Amino acid sequence: MKPVVAIFDFDYTLADSSDGVIDCVQSAQVVMELPVSDAEAIRRTIGLSVPDTLAVLCGEEQRPRAEQFAQLFRARADEVMLGHTRVYDGVPEMFAQLRSEQIKCAIATTKFRYRIEEILARDHLTDLVHCIVGAEDVQAHKPDPGCLLRVLESLQCSADQAIYIGDSAPDAGAAKRAGIDFILVETGLAELGTLDGFPRLAQLDDVTQLPAWLANTD
Repeated sequence: MKPVVAIFDFDYTLADSSDGVIDCVQSAQVVMELPVSDAEAIRRTIGLSVPDTLAVLCGEEQRPRAEQFAQLFRARADEVMLGHTRVYDGVPEMFAQLRSEQIKCAIATTKFRYRIEEILARDHLTDLVHCIVGAEDVQAHKPDPGCLLRVLESLQCSADQAIYIGDSAPDAGAAKRAGIDFILVETGLAELGTLDGFPRLAQLDDVTQLPAWLANTD
């Protein structure tokens, strides 16, 4: 059955903002006089909440400083993130094709909603996305299912009418806990073995293959 709603993760699913995240993390670490993490280590935290990023990179003993880290990260991100984020080639066309097939598109992400709104506005994609749920909209982050349940509520859609497309174990875990079918895209940095315990409808090279996959499952 064709879904009514396609919900997407953002980072490494629809876009690459890794250069911006690296800049923001390293800038915050310098101000906080913490060891500066290398770019590859930071890339592997993308998709985590900002407090979890601090704990993974700098140790659990730094978690009490998470609010300071988050404030510094956000202030720097307001300056650089838009310019450092690239929506993947083919994503605008994919959104347009899904819309033509009466499938609503939504985004559920650990990024702030207003930042996603800025990126979509820059790339003239605002009208193609029906709902965005970001970090400021939920109490807990993926794999907590709250962001997905919020999308379903907003679009008045049941879990069995939706699919969630993402690139990581937290994405897969959130989908499983929300009762939403999951589609994995291989554009992320997760070791694919870390997703072995999660059910999935499909595994695609990238998100632009979704319309063709849906057409073949009718």
